[in-house]
Amino acid sequence: MGDFGVIADVSSVIVDTLTRSLRGLSQVEPPVAELNDLSETVQTPPPKLTVFLYEIAEDPASRNRPPVRSLPPAPPTIRRPPMALLLRYLITPWGGDQETQHRMLGRALQTFHDDAVLDGARLSGSLAGGTDALHLTLTPLTLDQKSWVWYAIQKPYRLSLNYEVRVVDLDSAAERPVRPVRTRTIEGAGAVERTTTP
Repeated sequence: MGDFGVIADVSSVIVDTLTRSLRGLSQVEPPVAELNDLSETVQTPPPKLTVFLYEIAEDPASRNRPPVRSLPPAPPTIRRPPMALLLRYLITPWGGDQETQHRMLGRALQTFHDDAVLDGARLSGSLAGGTDALHLTLTPLTLDQKSWVWYAIQKPYRLSLNYEVRVVDLDSAAERPVRPVRTRTIEGAGAVERTTTP
């Protein structure tokens, strides 16, 4: 489960995973991954893969989950279910020649194909030590859809990858105590059941 910093934590996990995978591409000046909103010119060298979070959406398949109840020995509480998020990233190569940029894209594809589920020790921040898993999927966007993303950030189109990460759970901060049932009375056949709490 993640607190309000879970989006930043997911972005950091993706950047760290890509940076480790790029180290073997060059002994002289290995490329790196960098979280970047592309509002400014990307500074190279070294060659870079920018990771740009361009959309956050709610996962419709995860709505209507049951409330979360606290586990003993904590006092009994109930909390709204976590909000299930889909994070969409644009991964773009910068610097070096065209061959270097294509190698960076190939390495990113290989990394997330071989390991499309990030979990366990690879997770950090609010995700560390939990049971969450991040599922990465290459998003099949048309050329027009990709062009609109670049148009929206007012940059010329560049060859890039679009990945979707699901499901990212954002915990609710609204928690209320639950009062346990102390007595229960059932009177006669067809009578209404009465339950009381302290």
